[in-house]
Amino acid sequence: MTPAARRQAAIEILDQILAGAPAEKQLTAWARRSRFAGSKDRAAVRDHVFDALRRLRSYASLGGGGGGTEPVSSTNTTGRQLVLGALRAEGVDPDTLFTGEGHAPAPLTAEERNALAATPQQGTAERVDLPDWVWPAWSESLGAEAEAAAEALQHRAPVHLRVNLRHPDAQNVVAKLAAEGIETTAHEAATSALLVTEGARKIRQSQAYNDGLVELQDAASQAVIEALPLQDGMRILDYCAGGGGKSLAIAARAKGALFAHDISPDRMKDLPQRAQRAGAQITCLAPQDVADTGPYDLVLCDAPCSGSGSWRRAPEGKWRLQPAGLEAICQTQSQILDSASQLVAEGGVLAYATCSMLSVENRAQVDAFLDRSSGWQLQSDHGWQVQNGTDGFYVAVLRRMDQG
Repeated sequence: MTPAARRQAAIEILDQILAGAPAEKQLTAWARRSRFAGSKDRAAVRDHVFDALRRLRSYASLGGGGGGTEPVSSTNTTGRQLVLGALRAEGVDPDTLFTGEGHAPAPLTAEERNALAATPQQGTAERVDLPDWVWPAWSESLGAEAEAAAEALQHRAPVHLRVNLRHPDAQNVVAKLAAEGIETTAHEAATSALLVTEGARKIRQSQAYNDGLVELQDAASQAVIEALPLQDGMRILDYCAGGGGKSLAIAARAKGALFAHDISPDRMKDLPQRAQRAGAQITCLAPQDVADTGPYDLVLCDAPCSGSGSWRRAPEGKWRLQPAGLEAICQTQSQILDSASQLVAEGGVLAYATCSMLSVENRAQVDAFLDRSSGWQLQSDHGWQVQNGTDGFYVAVLRRMDQG
């Protein structure tokens, strides 16, 4: 595919996403239809699409679209405008690609030329690519770091690996990865974390990955596990396990009885295979079995959240989220804290984590739980922010005090 054809493919996919279709589904459907596209073509188209989604408001404005407060669901923004905005931001003359030749986008119209010649008037939220309604809460939560954090979300997320510290080759992991064309360096957020600097697309086919020596996991997600007071012999429950990434990270740090649960068990369907590869023992529990298997010395609640800390990985999230949706998420978080707290043994630990940087989902939730629940003490809490080279994460560690 030519560079122009790649941009046209991105335009068509973006139009489907703007109409409400999930991005991953549209990219997969396009790849299946486009057998002529090689791996480099698919990667380039994917990059164009996700770059446009990360910078949807600012690109819409630069490309002559309306911008708007909710452009992902707005009819006044098109994939063509987003790609034109991207070219303008990159300093690329659109006439070199919008030629109409072969599979290239059609030439610019007079209206488009006029729009591209105008200087867009962008407010702060539009310039840093956040919905207007999110910006006040974002700014209040992050203070002086608000703009830097939002600007970090405009860029592709780094790729991190978690070293399986219990693997016999853990000390040789950097050399083993390098031998397969994957260059890494240590990441300061967690002792098990590596930043991939070259060869990220080779990871899943690498021997190190398939032997369970490394897993793909953000460094802040790893740091959340490091913040837990883990000890051998504990009974541990990963209450909102999802795919089980944190369960695997726990298993690499503590030998004990480790259980994983999710309200949607299908999310854990790959966990047994992943655990076997990592040499970990994890028991997946059905919802009806969680209480009977307890109590637990430590319960981790990696709660459903806005995902604001990982919006550069899933940029649709910041455009799809609505105020009512955030309110519902916060209610769910409160319910999870209340339910999970009943599963903790006396003297045990309840850990609450989110992939969010909004205080309403983080410390405010913890404070509200402490206000309505007796017998708990906050021992520590910590947040990680995207502008510092990780996803945005938060974790609070609460101890259940002896009631006797």
